[in-house]
Amino acid sequence: MSKFSHTDLIVLLTVIGLILILSRIVSEMGRRFGFPIVIGEIIVGILLGPTIAGTLNPDFFIKVFPSEGNVPIVFDGLVKLSVVLLLFVAGLEVQLPLVLKQGKTAIYTSFFSMLIPFVTGFSAAYYFPHWFGNQPAQSGIFFAMFVGTALAISALPVIARILMDMNLFKTSIGMLIIASAMFNDLVGWLIFSFLLAIKSGGEVSSVRYTIIYILSFGLFMFSFGKKIIDKALPWIQTKLSWPGGVLSISIGICLLCAAFTEKINIHAILGAFIAGIAFGDSVHLHEKAREIIHQFVTNFFAPLFFVSIGLRVNFVENFDLVIVSVVLILSYFGKI
Repeated sequence: MSKFSHTDLIVLLTVIGLILILSRIVSEMGRRFGFPIVIGEIIVGILLGPTIAGTLNPDFFIKVFPSEGNVPIVFDGLVKLSVVLLLFVAGLEVQLPLVLKQGKTAIYTSFFSMLIPFVTGFSAAYYFPHWFGNQPAQSGIFFAMFVGTALAISALPVIARILMDMNLFKTSIGMLIIASAMFNDLVGWLIFSFLLAIKSGGEVSSVRYTIIYILSFGLFMFSFGKKIIDKALPWIQTKLSWPGGVLSISIGICLLCAAFTEKINIHAILGAFIAGIAFGDSVHLHEKAREIIHQFVTNFFAPLFFVSIGLRVNFVENFDLVIVSVVLILSYFGKI
């Protein structure tokens, strides 16, 4: 087993340093034109990734962003941790009474924002598979369901960050969008679990247990879990060192909840998001503690995740105008 070497550490620290500095500079430039910070972070990923840096200076790109060895493994772990913590922060900002107050509007929006994109994506992939670079003989219901589900799912981390950057998160429309996106992700990951169970020859009954687990987990966190947090927070914030105590306990619970939902084949971000809602809905959570967690995550971890989006894609070699156009048209039609 190879160890994390001296050279690996230098490369990793260089990568993180470049990402944090460049993403902040570009994001601040974009803010002058009214763009959310997340747009600047994704642009930095494209500039540093295989699209620009990898094309103009391949040697530099390979040295800074190696595709093999320990560095990409550690960096990928940091990226996954970043998105988990970002969704925890998003959950802290959710005002549960405001979401519940939306009532029928939230239900209708959630249902149709999932149904319409799924139907359009499924129909296009089933009847016109060549639009997606697939031959009719290779396609079928499985492929169509995969495309439909991919178009129906919302990018919850991106949506949450944009709403926070534009100060729309705590508004009625912001809560409505977040509620819909959370529902879409939950149902979408359940469908993906079902499809993967079929494709891998596993038991479809495992999806049923996943549904039972996630519903039980949600009910526990929003009832008993929330009560436990309510009773524990005053003691944590007064008896333990400030703000280290509340930071350690809250993020620790966030990671445990994320591990649980990942274990039951639902993405870890959902567990972190639910944990964030349970913490954020507590009347005992000091506003200063909430702000410390928010600043810590959004200014260090969040840029790592959003820059990594651009780092993963080569928009020169892997760009197919037909597929991109079809997906964009279907996405806009279905969602808007």
